Amino acid sequence: MGNPQVLIVMGSDSDLSIMEEAAKVLDEFGVAWEMRVASAHRSPKKAAALAAGAAGRGVKAIIAGAGMAAHLAGVIAADTVLPVIAVPIPGGALNGVDALYAMVQMPGGIPVATMAIGKAGAKNAGLLAVQIIALSDPALTAELIAHKQAMADEVEAKDSALQERLHRS
Repeated sequence: MGNPQVLIVMGSDSDLSIMEEAAKVLDEFGVAWEMRVASAHRSPKKAAALAAGAAGRGVKAIIAGAGMAAHLAGVIAADTVLPVIAVPIPGGALNGVDALYAMVQMPGGIPVATMAIGKAGAKNAGLLAVQIIALSDPALTAELIAHKQAMADEVEAKDSALQERLHRS
């Protein structure tokens, strides 16, 4: 799909099954992405370099997934002016709540958008990245509008089916 518009970074390859949810959403909207492993603790220079070089490569948003101490999104945000979207990964004794707390406690001046824990959060991170890119892409905006309408249509269809079933009884 060409140069990546979204960089997905995860603290460990064990986070892949969750972070793939973000990639699926990006694929659905035809947004090119790149996925990398970099640790805020074990490879901080690599994480910083990925963040610092992203804008120059055409990246428009970065999604960072990490568990437990979850400093990856903050390390990334410190080295870029791009929007950073954090995904807390479930694991450890607190099953992702510790990661969530770490991500939402960024100091003033280092913004990080934080999603829900796990796969739903990764999916929403992908969608938020699409929305960010759509700010300057009218065709992508139209796709987002159609996506929201399809979700509404699905709910209406389920409600109609329920009403029909209930009234047949």
